[in-house]
Amino acid sequence: MNMKPVQSAAEALGAASPLSDSEVADRVAGGERGLFEILMRRHNQRIYRVVRAVLRDERDVEDVMQQAYINAFVHLHQFERRSQFSTWLTRIALNEAFARRKKTQATDDSAIHDERSGELMNSIPSSLPDPERQAYAGELTRALEQAIDTLPETYRVVFMLRDVEGLSTLETAEGLGLGDEAVKTRLHRARAMVRRAVTERLGEQVPQAFQFHAPRCDRVVAAVLAHIGAMSAT
Repeated sequence: MNMKPVQSAAEALGAASPLSDSEVADRVAGGERGLFEILMRRHNQRIYRVVRAVLRDERDVEDVMQQAYINAFVHLHQFERRSQFSTWLTRIALNEAFARRKKTQATDDSAIHDERSGELMNSIPSSLPDPERQAYAGELTRALEQAIDTLPETYRVVFMLRDVEGLSTLETAEGLGLGDEAVKTRLHRARAMVRRAVTERLGEQVPQAFQFHAPRCDRVVAAVLAHIGAMSAT
């Protein structure tokens, strides 16, 4: 059973607005700063997944998301309508995430990654009858997240955008500044590296991984709006 997460009233704000991203951006740039909340609510899930693909430490993710939104707000006049707002925002978030990782991330230990991957596979039963799948959905989703975390970054980001977030090859290529074939190649390798047993068992659970739930969404939005308000007062 493919159960979709319940959408809160706050999260529904972005989806319910009849305005397109470009229209909202124009109005924000024209002085209606409060409307920036619509853009954040609308794209919080994607931006979380993008940043989370680069920074596996949850302690850094929200800080980077907030800074990415602030960067987008400050440079909103640079948004060109040749690409989608979501693509432009994704690039900003990735740049901020890569910058944060460069400052804070220690050298990767491939041996540790291999060990974690092995432990993950050993902890997953070889077979789960259909009636048990629903009961174990949460556990299996966590297992998928751990499996994705073992991927090298170049593959992990593509896998996150394509298979978890559901972006098209073109959208992923534009967001990462890659060619279509490079995205396809990396995705193919990423899928092969995520153990077959995990992917087969989690097929319908993949879109539920790395959810950015309402309390965290509210926290990021509130922090960014407070910062924008402080900018207006100065």
